[in-house]
Amino acid sequence: MPDLVREAVQETDGATVFAYWVSDPQRYGVLEMDDEDRVISVEEKPAAPKSNWAATGLYVFDSRVAEIALRVEPSDRGELEITEVLNAYLAEGQLFVKKMGRGFAWLDTGTHETLLQAAQFVETVEQRQGLKIACLEEIAFRMGFIDLAQFDKRWRTLPNTPYRAYLASLSQEFAIA
Repeated sequence: MPDLVREAVQETDGATVFAYWVSDPQRYGVLEMDDEDRVISVEEKPAAPKSNWAATGLYVFDSRVAEIALRVEPSDRGELEITEVLNAYLAEGQLFVKKMGRGFAWLDTGTHETLLQAAQFVETVEQRQGLKIACLEEIAFRMGFIDLAQFDKRWRTLPNTPYRAYLASLSQEFAIA
């Protein structure tokens, strides 16, 4: 995943959406792509999905996103849909996709049941491996977005919790490496 994210953040123009193959695409924003993985369409919770590729909720946008988002009108469901922002980039030919294939785990948390399933998965992996999933400070450091001094400044401001202890142990590891 870090390589996919790194590639996306290096793009200075447009938007990148991360996609994941699902068996029940009608529950998600769905991406239709051509044979070269260029996005053809984006639809929110379609009754007849054109593909099984769901938008995961992980996006990288250029600096125009706020301006584009301000133009979004509420949908028939009365919601401001991120798919409208994606469609604005698509209309400009500036919407790109990164597919999360086998070896990636993306967990939907849109229902009580799927939230519980995701929490149990995360708990199992974290306990088994002793690593945190989606630890933003760790990700930022490992990807070079922050340096060790910035990492240390961040974890030292946190209350005395197991999360803080995890970051402190990483700080020692990073300092040695």
